[in-house]
Order: sequence, then structure tokens, then C-alpha cells
Amino acid sequence: MTTLKAQITDDMKTAMKAKDKPRLSTIRLLQAAIKQREVDERIELDDTQIIIVLDKMVKQRKDSIEQYEKAGRQELADQEQFEIDILKTYLPQQLSAAEIEQLIGDAIAQTGASGMRDMGKVMGLLKPQLQGRADMGAVSGLIKQKLS
Repeated sequence: MTTLKAQITDDMKTAMKAKDKPRLSTIRLLQAAIKQREVDERIELDDTQIIIVLDKMVKQRKDSIEQYEKAGRQELADQEQFEIDILKTYLPQQLSAAEIEQLIGDAIAQTGASGMRDMGKVMGLLKPQLQGRADMGAVSGLIKQKLS
């Protein structure tokens, strides 16, 4: 079992013992998403792949918060934010803006990117380094600024 998977399982046991139902519910959702991906792809997920699942779940909840707030359903938005806070405890430390800028600059230099047509090369190089450590949508916007 990977270290992140073991940590999630241990946290689930702790939440069960503490009778922390909201936290337990979120951890079970995470475990179900991991298990679903493992069954679908017939593989055992490693920490990197679990981070991708976590990233996707956080993004889905951010989208839900936006929709709930538009509909005036603040209690549902608050629930989604609570789940995001729990999921983020399993993600690696977020990079600062300066660190992201540095990585983008390095990737552009390394790929020799000169225009928008090279954006895929830059993103392909950066995605493994930044997955779970930065908002990829924001990173994409920064790359577009630098390449245009």
C-alpha cells in the first residue's frame, strides 16, 4: 500500500473512533474515488496518481461551490468547502507564485518554446512537476502570457 493510501486509511479509522461523521464521509468519498479508478484501470494507484484523483475532486468541489453560490445555496457551498479543506490535507505543499514563475521560465527555456504553438510542449513538461501543487488553469494562463 502506498504511503498516501495508508495515511488516508489511518485517518478514516481515526475519524471512525472519534465519531467525526463529516470528516469520515469525505474520506470515504475519497477512498471510493481511488477504488473506482483502480477497478476501472485494473491497476494499483501510486501516490502520484492519488494526487491526480485528489486534484480532480478539489476542482469538482470548487465548480460546485460556484454553482451553489449562484443559486443562493450557501449551506451546500459551505459543505463543499469543508470537503475541499479535508482533501487538501492530502495534497502536497502548494508552490508560491515565484516558484511557479521560475518553473515556467525554465520549461520555456528547456523546450525552446517561442509561441502559442509550443504551449503543449511546455504544459507537458510542467504538468508532472506541478500536479497537485498548483492550479493548472492559472499555470496555463501564465504560460499563455509568456508565450504571446
